[in-house]
Amino acid sequence: MDLLEAIRTRHSVRNFTGKRIDSETVAYMSKAIEECNQESGLNIQLCLNEPKAFNSMIARYGKFENCKNYIVLAGRKGQDEKIGYQGEKLVLKAQQLGLNSCWVGLTYNKSKIPVTLNEGEKIRLVIALGYGKTQGTPHKSKDISMLCVTDGQMPDWFKRGMEASMLAPTAVNQQKFLIVNKNGTVFAKPLKGFYSKVDIGIVKYHFEIGAGTENFKWGD
Repeated sequence: MDLLEAIRTRHSVRNFTGKRIDSETVAYMSKAIEECNQESGLNIQLCLNEPKAFNSMIARYGKFENCKNYIVLAGRKGQDEKIGYQGEKLVLKAQQLGLNSCWVGLTYNKSKIPVTLNEGEKIRLVIALGYGKTQGTPHKSKDISMLCVTDGQMPDWFKRGMEASMLAPTAVNQQKFLIVNKNGTVFAKPLKGFYSKVDIGIVKYHFEIGAGTENFKWGD
């Protein structure tokens, strides 16, 4: 599937079958992680067949089941947007490879994660991975008029970008973002909310896929 199809079909999944991820899929994911790290300077790592992070009361509170594989998103202070952007690249790659996923902010045991961190780095979030018992369900979205502002009539490319952005996963589905179009320069603004700076990275990646990067430029 292409990235737009991955966006449309991917939904959060917390319950997994426990089936091991095959070696070919692991190789594709590992390569994608390496590329994300090289591009961003983050320290993203893949943990496989490791049940301890999701074998606790807090994970059960988060309603996770058979979660033994996950991507660790680690970086330095001020890298939240990069974490969201690169993490969503990996979420959609996983979807293309037939895996299910879930962004996880709090309901896992950080102290049990077997990763090596460089000075100044910390684990920000993880992404649960595996073969889901279901494909999940679509999340509800705010109306497009609540999430964007554009000069004059909305261009088709901007509408396509917004439609993709509205499908982006955000913390507790809060959608705390605003996309502003000013004559082809687009500003993506995180609003006040839980993990909203991570969310804006996810949203921007979705917007680029929907709108096409040749049709606009990002503003600061």
